[in-house]
Amino acid sequence: MGRKNESMIEVSKQVSHLLEKIKDCLADHKALEVVVIKLGDKSSIADYMVIASGRSQRQVGAISEHISVMLKGYGVYSRTEGLDGCDWVLLDAGDIIVHIFRPEVRSFYNLEKMWSVMFPEPEQSVV
Repeated sequence: MGRKNESMIEVSKQVSHLLEKIKDCLADHKALEVVVIKLGDKSSIADYMVIASGRSQRQVGAISEHISVMLKGYGVYSRTEGLDGCDWVLLDAGDIIVHIFRPEVRSFYNLEKMWSVMFPEPEQSVV
C-alpha cells in the first residue's frame, strides 16, 4: 500500500509541475485570460482543464504549437485538434486538457461556466 501511495504522490507532483510549465508557456506567449479548472472532483477525463485566449487565429496557432513542443520536451505527446482553423485548439495531454480560443469563440462556448458549476448532491429518497 505504501508504494502505491508514493507512486500516486509522484504522479501528482509531475502533473502539478507540468501544469506550471503550461501556465508559464501561456504567459510567455501573451495568452489572455488564463483560467485553470480543477476537474478531479467533477470528471475523470483529466485532473485539470486550462482555458486561454489568443488575439487572433495566428496567435492561437502559435501558442498551441509552443505548448505542444514544450510538452514533447517533457516526454508528453499531446493529441491536438483544431489547428486547421485555429478558432479553438484543444491539446489533450492526458491529465491536463488545454483549450486555446479566439475571444469570440471562447465567449460563445463559455466552458468556464459549464465546468465551474458545482453540481448539487442527489437528493436522498425517503422510503
